Amino acid sequence: MIIYEGPSVLDGAPIVAILTGLDTQSDNDKTGAMLQLWIMRSDIAPHYAVTTGQDSSVCGSCVHRRGQGGDCYVIPFQAPLAVWNAYMRGNYPTMDTDELHGLQIRFGAYGDPAAIPFDALLPVLEVCDLDGSTGYTHQAWHKNFDPRVALFCQVSVDSPAQAKKAHASGFKTFRVAGNANLRFDNEIECLSDSEGLSCAECKLCNGQLQNIVISAHGSKASVVRQRDIIARA
Repeated sequence: MIIYEGPSVLDGAPIVAILTGLDTQSDNDKTGAMLQLWIMRSDIAPHYAVTTGQDSSVCGSCVHRRGQGGDCYVIPFQAPLAVWNAYMRGNYPTMDTDELHGLQIRFGAYGDPAAIPFDALLPVLEVCDLDGSTGYTHQAWHKNFDPRVALFCQVSVDSPAQAKKAHASGFKTFRVAGNANLRFDNEIECLSDSEGLSCAECKLCNGQLQNIVISAHGSKASVVRQRDIIARA
């Protein structure tokens, strides 16, 4: 279902936010059975927005943006494009919160929840299983950031220095590190790595409970390790 259509908080460009998984929830092994929220430009296919830099409407200046040489794990011409194409065909109804009572949501399968006006998210936040949902935002220092987003989202940080700054502001953080063993006393390793739990089982990334660190995985891990080395220098 469509939960928001309108201007992005980040730059005013047209965006759409779509919840999927209402029939099947999710078979994603990492997240478990959660609804997935996709946030993208409503007027531009997501893979094209990435190549032209217009994904900043939903991703801000996130260092992980693919079009800017980042290591984002989401491939925009796969799942995001499939959702966008279905949206363009008119396949999604507008929001009916009666269907969302007690359900867990992954806020941001693609895109940043901070791009959506907080008041537009309220009807969803009031009925979903907020304690069991997850969310991440890279926009904590964006000039238009609404700090209420951090009430249900981890603040994503990209270095130990950023983590310390966010902790001083009272935010709970999520940090991808070259080595999760190199963490502060107030951070814990992601339980997906340390205990094999899914996000739906873990429930710690809701902006309220813990500061989380995860080791970088896959082909981009070397990029993250190099970034950490530079940050420590």
